[in-house]
Formats: sequence, structure tokens, C-alpha cells
Amino acid sequence: MPDTTTVQTLTAAGALKALSAAHERSLTLGVPVNISVCDAAGHEIAFLRPDGAALLSMGIARDKAYTVAAFNGLPTADWFGLIADEPALLNGIVHRDRLVIFGGGVPIRVDGVLVGAVGCSGGSAEEDAEIAQAGADAVAC
Repeated sequence: MPDTTTVQTLTAAGALKALSAAHERSLTLGVPVNISVCDAAGHEIAFLRPDGAALLSMGIARDKAYTVAAFNGLPTADWFGLIADEPALLNGIVHRDRLVIFGGGVPIRVDGVLVGAVGCSGGSAEEDAEIAQAGADAVAC
């Protein structure tokens, strides 16, 4: 077995493309959201806090993108359904730093490989997810 591997990940250009597409969708919806784009390892590459976006939502957007990357591409909207029937897990895992279990964090996949994630915060969970997905779709193949 090899001792190393080559990991495909999002570039700065890809992150800016996702950020721009997500911002454009937020403008179309009239919902100012903070937008974070990270690489496959969860390191932020690009961030935008547009006019009118809530300050507290900055960290939430970042944590949504990080959560997706940290759990191999699981969208944040999927979390609650997975743990809702497990009270010990539901009450324990939500106390972990940076974990977000509501919509707005989505993976960016290219040829089925996780290369990054988009996290949005400032609207409803559904709006955040729609805006984040627009960003991911701008890069995904």
C-alpha cells in the first residue's frame, strides 16, 4: 500500500465561484446571509458578510461549512433526522464545538469526491440551504 495519497480539494478560484453564486442567489431571494466556503479539510477559503447580514450568523455560517467537511460531506440539514430518535446522542453531540444540526451547510462534490463545503447563515434554515446549494452547484460536476 502507498504511504501517501493525492487529495482533490477546492481551490481559491473554485471557492470564489461558489461564494459568488451563493451571494447571487441570496440577492435574488432578498435574504442577506453570511457565506463561508471551505476546502475538503474544513479550512475556510472564502467568506462574505454582505450588507445587512447578522453579525452572530458569521460564526454559524463558518461552522456549517466546517460541519459538512468534518463529517465527510453530510449536509447539516440531515443531522437532526439521524439523531432525533437517539436522546443520549441528541443531547450530547449538540454540545460539541462547531457542530451545526440544521440546514445551511452543503457539500461541494466534483466527480463524486468531496472537495469542499458551503455554509450560509442569516435566513431560515431552508433559505440558507438553498443559497448554499446554489454555491455548491456552481462548482460541482
